[in-house]
Amino acid sequence: MIPRYETPEIKKIWTDENRFGRWLDVELAATQAWNEAGVVPDGDFKNIKEKAGFNVERIREIEEVTQHDVIAFVSSVAETIGESGRFVHLGLTSSDVIDTASSLLLGESMDVVLGELKKLHKILGEKAVEYRFTPCPGRTHGIHAEPTTFGLKLLNHYAELGRDIERLSQTKKEMMVGKLSGAVGTYANCPPAIEARVCELLGLGIDPVSTQVIQRDRHARIVTDLAIFGGTLERLALEVRHLQRTEVLEALEPFKKGQKGSSAMPHKKNPILCERVCGMSRLLRGFAVPALEDIALWHERDISHSSVERVMWPDAFHLAHYMTKIMIKVMSGLVVNADKMMEDIDITKGLLFSGRVLITLVEREGVSREEAYAIAQSNAMRCWNEKVPLLELLKSDPRITKMTDSELESLFDLGYYLKHIDEVFSRFPELSVAEASK
Repeated sequence: MIPRYETPEIKKIWTDENRFGRWLDVELAATQAWNEAGVVPDGDFKNIKEKAGFNVERIREIEEVTQHDVIAFVSSVAETIGESGRFVHLGLTSSDVIDTASSLLLGESMDVVLGELKKLHKILGEKAVEYRFTPCPGRTHGIHAEPTTFGLKLLNHYAELGRDIERLSQTKKEMMVGKLSGAVGTYANCPPAIEARVCELLGLGIDPVSTQVIQRDRHARIVTDLAIFGGTLERLALEVRHLQRTEVLEALEPFKKGQKGSSAMPHKKNPILCERVCGMSRLLRGFAVPALEDIALWHERDISHSSVERVMWPDAFHLAHYMTKIMIKVMSGLVVNADKMMEDIDITKGLLFSGRVLITLVEREGVSREEAYAIAQSNAMRCWNEKVPLLELLKSDPRITKMTDSELESLFDLGYYLKHIDEVFSRFPELSVAEASK
């Protein structure tokens, strides 16, 4: 059975057919470079270009004997060409082909993930603008803090996702390099000019100094950036999970017709998509450690990284891509309950406004901050315990002598907390705030 998290776009990239196809791209580019340098005769190069291919089953047969995948691959390619096949893999070592081709495979995978990530980013930006003036409780430690807006909450996630796009785009740029420097990086059998031409033909930069392999700090950055991105998705999913709790019920992930939440409790609407993303983020994070451990190889190279990467790279991209597609589904169909948000602001009977009360007592009553805090906190604790609105308690507090009832009432105005929302949104000029205001 195909794991549910596999996506066809990523799966296609990491099939044996595509992986060997990229190996062949490197071999053909090398043959062309040698031909242009006058080493491979024109007739042989023409023959190689026209006939070069491979058979996955044949590669596996040969590998059973040789126990070496690149030798098996080169032998299979040579069989399809004939006599001219002797020029394939000329001057190269296995990792010249594998690591250069891996840059192509990783680049393809990054493009797929970035494509979905940009879709999610756009959706979040649109939702942020739509709900930028929708008041909701702000929470710290899971406890009501001060009023905010649902749009500002989403804008924060939008900005974080934007940083992920920047990081992954920059990382892709820096890891798109090739190398044909040979067994220990001395270019003994393949001069730098051949490497430069091959990388040019493949659209890659040149690793300026490599050993037998491209150093794994580049690849560790890819995986750790994916892990950070997974944390971004998890944070967004976790927010929806909290907001979907029965006691909160301010926003819910989509629940389609015919869906069932529990085999025993028909009323259930569980945030299963967001829970899935949170769980998968743990898996994705788990790849960061082996990616970092792959950096330190023996001398100019050992093979301890290879077995890790064969599992880690496809799985990491499958997870990142699948999680992104799930969050696109969640955010596109998010059910927002603005009335419940307002109801939840009122549920603590004015406690969310205690910070403004504190500041104003210092300014208007002429007392020290410590005295103002004592007045505000003592009334806040009574509000908690006695369920009496904070405003009523403040109006009857004999320690407040200079402020009128109307002045106290003005402290509980939501508009005070929303006055800079547009200014914050203006920091993101790509969002069409002006259009949404019409």
